Amino acid sequence: MPASPSTARAINDRLALRLLQQDGPLTATQLKTLTGLSRPTVADLVDRLQEAGLVRVVGESGSDRRGPNARLYGIVADRAHLAALDVRTDSVAVVVADLLGATLAEATLPIGSDTGTQSAVERAVALLERTARSAGTAPLHSVGVGAPGLIDPVSGELRDTTGLPAWHRGLVRELQQRLPATVLVENETNLAAVAEHRLGAALDRDTFVLLWLGHGIGAAVMLDGKLRRGASGGAGEIGFLPVPGTTGVPSALNCDGGFHSLVGSVAVCELAADHGIKARGPAGEGAQEQDPAAAFAVRAALADGGPDAEAFLAALADRLALGAASVVAVLDPGCLVLAGEVGRAGGDALAARVEERLARMSPLRTEVRAGTLGGGAVLRGALLSAREAAQDALFAPGGAGGERA
Repeated sequence: MPASPSTARAINDRLALRLLQQDGPLTATQLKTLTGLSRPTVADLVDRLQEAGLVRVVGESGSDRRGPNARLYGIVADRAHLAALDVRTDSVAVVVADLLGATLAEATLPIGSDTGTQSAVERAVALLERTARSAGTAPLHSVGVGAPGLIDPVSGELRDTTGLPAWHRGLVRELQQRLPATVLVENETNLAAVAEHRLGAALDRDTFVLLWLGHGIGAAVMLDGKLRRGASGGAGEIGFLPVPGTTGVPSALNCDGGFHSLVGSVAVCELAADHGIKARGPAGEGAQEQDPAAAFAVRAALADGGPDAEAFLAALADRLALGAASVVAVLDPGCLVLAGEVGRAGGDALAARVEERLARMSPLRTEVRAGTLGGGAVLRGALLSAREAAQDALFAPGGAGGERA
């Protein structure tokens, strides 16, 4: 059925807003060209969006042009703020941005293993509040949180997972109760996949598997441009994957004996030590890198280039290919992204080694790429999640300018 006039206006407004978000600022003429709408229709929608406080004139196009046709329209990016949190086992990182994703403030807080649950929660919440205040007076509209562990696909809650700090769940609950904002929680590896897909190594791929290599290990499955979380939210818990070369098998409560035992940070550091590669230099050399020791060891080996270093990299590639082969056999994604701090440290050199070994183990051709965003991918993905939620609410068709209830 043909759309009603009000529905057509809402659709046109949404289209124009998306173009301004992605390609703006734009003139009315450019909007006309990009949308295919008539000049009067574009003029009407620009007036509506200005009245709703969603767009404003931000300049003129061309030094010699004047008048209405030269006006550049842009999103009112400071009508609300967004926040993103990367919750690790021993730290919290926060970024606050405007509606277009421009960073306004950021901070990081270490949280020791001896910190009590409530104290850790309060410190993390206070960090977010301080960072939000330093970014300006606009209210927080949406907050994206990336955390390790399982996210219930129905309730969206972070599950209580053995081996992860109790303050993680407490933090999520506290944020949801205290903040006048939408709080979105997602597994950290899934957020990294979103970021690498939208901003990083998988820009041209709608189907791929991301292998997160950092302090821990995880995987994210992107099929046809959509994350696949599984029936219980556990798709990609690759650390539990049984593989040869370990001393046992994993259990429901512990991934020791699984793929984690071969390529987790501790295992990579031990492998490096066996080949004479140091995970840290003297007097904390390399400490400016906010990387796990495993990433430092990989960087050191690549810089060394000697036979022991090459043997270490070869052994690591062999281990990574074991887990990757199982993923490829089941999903045939065509592309595997080695992400996280270790994946970025290994770069194209490690990716090429894994691809070569994988080709020997599987008949399914799989390109292996190095992630480009490193440990920052989780924050980037969380910010993208918050940004989309805010834009969906604030720029909703028929409800332009509506605030969160």
